[in-house]
Amino acid sequence: MKNKWRNALMLLAVVLLVVLPLLLVNGEFGGADDAAEGAISEIDPAYKPWFKPLAELPGETESMLFALQAAIGAGIIGYTVGLMKGKRERQQQK
Repeated sequence: MKNKWRNALMLLAVVLLVVLPLLLVNGEFGGADDAAEGAISEIDPAYKPWFKPLAELPGETESMLFALQAAIGAGIIGYTVGLMKGKRERQQQK
């Protein structure tokens, strides 16, 4: 019974960590690309970018794709670390 409450509280904490920032943050999510573009335009107003983006995505979509990329990377790293630990444990058992 104790584990069920702990799991429920952890799930609630995760949901709050996801939902609260979306509700409490007013304004647009900005990234480093936008900040860099603003700084470059301030330094040299005549600057022309070398390339144009393939698609213009809303800020929230860009943030979601960045978070997805980070989650996939963390999953790959976690899987690799777990795999290496499992191999090491099997070798120690032999």
